[in-house]
Amino acid sequence: MCDSIVATHGETAAGVTLYGKNSDRKPGECQPFVQHPEAHHPAGSIVSCTHIEIPQVAETYRVMGHSPWWVWGFEHGVNEHGVAVGNHTVFSKEPLDEASGLIGMDLVRLALERGRTARESLEVVATLIEHHGQGGAALAPEATGYHNSFVLADPLEAWQLETSNRHWVARRAPLHAVSNHFSIHADWDIASRDFDAFAREEGWWEGPGRVDAAAAYRNPHVPPHISAGRQGRAQALLSAARGRHDPASFTDILRDHAEGGACWTGSDATPEEERFFTLCAHSAPVHTTTASLVAPLPADRRPPWPVWVSFGTPCTGFFLPVYLQGALPAELARGGPEPDPDSAWWAFEALRAAAEPDLERRTRTLRESWSDLETQIEAERGRAEKEAGLAAAAGDEDSVAERMSGFMQESVALVLERARELCERLA
Repeated sequence: MCDSIVATHGETAAGVTLYGKNSDRKPGECQPFVQHPEAHHPAGSIVSCTHIEIPQVAETYRVMGHSPWWVWGFEHGVNEHGVAVGNHTVFSKEPLDEASGLIGMDLVRLALERGRTARESLEVVATLIEHHGQGGAALAPEATGYHNSFVLADPLEAWQLETSNRHWVARRAPLHAVSNHFSIHADWDIASRDFDAFAREEGWWEGPGRVDAAAAYRNPHVPPHISAGRQGRAQALLSAARGRHDPASFTDILRDHAEGGACWTGSDATPEEERFFTLCAHSAPVHTTTASLVAPLPADRRPPWPVWVSFGTPCTGFFLPVYLQGALPAELARGGPEPDPDSAWWAFEALRAAAEPDLERRTRTLRESWSDLETQIEAERGRAEKEAGLAAAAGDEDSVAERMSGFMQESVALVLERARELCERLA
């Protein structure tokens, strides 16, 4: 389960496209934040994805994203060209192929490594699923797979892409919230060549006009309350502040529990109720938010430009500024199936667990306890970016990387120290 929000440049305060996502996974699944450099590959190279191998392309771009510890791909991420991509489970009437194929997280990373724009990344995903299909464990190493939807954004536009095995449909998404169900209707812009014909052959659509994708493909046996409420809440928050959005408003949306959310009311909400499923998910055993990202996508992309990432539930955590123009601290990329004292993800997972017994009160305590450090790091971010910007203007890329690497390392050290202190205080 996951939720994405996107506002293109005409819908934001600074005229910069914003993309945000909560990655909702099984509770306790470690999701490090990793970085991969740009590369050139010899002819005939292959790439080993989570379950299958596919031909490699001649050039791949610099990328970074959150990656569940056992998966090759990303839940969400960005690349050096200012493209952001994230995926979500969707439930189709069409059974998932039994054969192994690409999983949604593989497709996110492949789209980022191979696409210079949102539209180009969309075409990467569409081509790959038509050729290789979707299939194989995706929720956990021993679990089944699922169909996927995607949000793909760049400085100029954003797209929503929904898939069912090797079929797909897409529309432009200037101010959209996307969750875990088909929500493209007859308002789509492009689709696979067989999208319409397949729905009609299966008897899912008989109307004279173009296929309503959601009405035709959406699995009616999956209760709508699991995701419809979250999408509606996110869309309402997006629309209420249209034209004024900035990274702070996006982090607020990702932290949202909504009035009467389960995490505020304790054990009286159940998985049969819509209010059990909030944007900031504390919805065990179904899912929990395990990682979040907010990415401004500036048109000029003059280095350095920040992306904000969070580990665990964003309400209890801290959004750290990270950069492609520098080396990520090892603590961010560290983590496996067992608790690790040197892993940022596990540090924030411990803090989430410490807050759960009295989430309303303890979350408020944590937000107050993070405030001074947020101010401190934000001030230092401005200084670091200014110095790195001067180095970039002079063509000194090494100094840019050195300055931003140092800033990230110092920030991560401060935040992890505070996280551990807060965890002990709540224990």
